[in-house]
Amino acid sequence: MAHLASLPDQDRLRVLAADSTSMSTQLLVEALARDPELEVIESAPKDSAVLHLLKQEKPQIVLLSAKLGEDQGTYDLVREICFQSPATRVIVLLDASDRTSVIEAFRAGAQGVFCRTEPVRLLAKCIQCVHQGQVWASSSELQYLLEALAHPTFAKFQTEGRSLLSARETDVVRCLAEALTNREIAQRLKLTEHTVKNYLFRIFDKLGVSSRVEVVLYALGTGGSRAILPSTVLRPQPVAPVPVPINVRKTAT
Repeated sequence: MAHLASLPDQDRLRVLAADSTSMSTQLLVEALARDPELEVIESAPKDSAVLHLLKQEKPQIVLLSAKLGEDQGTYDLVREICFQSPATRVIVLLDASDRTSVIEAFRAGAQGVFCRTEPVRLLAKCIQCVHQGQVWASSSELQYLLEALAHPTFAKFQTEGRSLLSARETDVVRCLAEALTNREIAQRLKLTEHTVKNYLFRIFDKLGVSSRVEVVLYALGTGGSRAILPSTVLRPQPVAPVPVPINVRKTAT
């Protein structure tokens, strides 16, 4: 294991990195360590090593390859990280932005996905944004999530054969997935903004979550288990190749 950091500043963001091989992990760590705001911790490409360092080093961000090469797979490791350290946010490195990998990463509890086709300078920005409570994905990756949410039914909203949410509440959730503001939701559903806020608080209460992002992740299958602090989703830009953060804050407005 190696620690690489440019400044002896306790305010640096602690990042644990594990790529698919030791060599690629070392290169990744060296590239990220050029950013003076990051303290980067190198892990062997094994689940056991990542979990050991998670407990020992207490990183704020864990950066994982989608292909660590162990039997249980990266997405099971993401779930385990979320279980053991709910405050730690996870970013999954993808070799390609295919639909299955993107959806599985977010379902497992990742807060961001980053494709290797993007420049490394954007990775540092991705890390900072995820640390600030944003969800990081490109426009095309967000589209995969919207399509997953547009599946005929929201299975996660069903319990004992009955719908957990009303039809109108489910409509509101679909609007959240499209990153609509309260005003835009009100216009689309022909409601007042006050009524939209009431629906949001009811949805939060029924699902046991506290943010708009948690609702969307719940619908994707994470169960809302992540401790996502902020809570308002901003509309992603329609430019396909550029990663777009979804900002959130902790009120229903």
